[in-house]
Amino acid sequence: MLTVASDIEVLARFGRALADPIRCRVLLALREAPAYPAELADTLGISRTRLSNHLACLRDCGLAVAVPDGRRTRYELADVRLAHALDDLRTAVLAVETDRTCVDADAQGCC
Repeated sequence: MLTVASDIEVLARFGRALADPIRCRVLLALREAPAYPAELADTLGISRTRLSNHLACLRDCGLAVAVPDGRRTRYELADVRLAHALDDLRTAVLAVETDRTCVDADAQGCC
């Protein structure tokens, strides 16, 4: 059964989904058009197994849905408004400090 998540939960789910570059690439691909896992794996240059794990995360976060299509399953954004949200996030101007604030920024590849 689907439930409506609170504002904080929605933001936390977005954060979890966007925390991984591959999931970001999947979301941007789905922003363009629904796709089948094999196509997504080929487009992104990753294994189907690895993609499957990321698609499961995106489903768990509520950002993507699996739509049965005959014997296949197609993936798409859970809500068309997510495409606009991704565009807004992608084009937002970030205020990034010139010094790194994370203690392990070099090891983690962040900041």
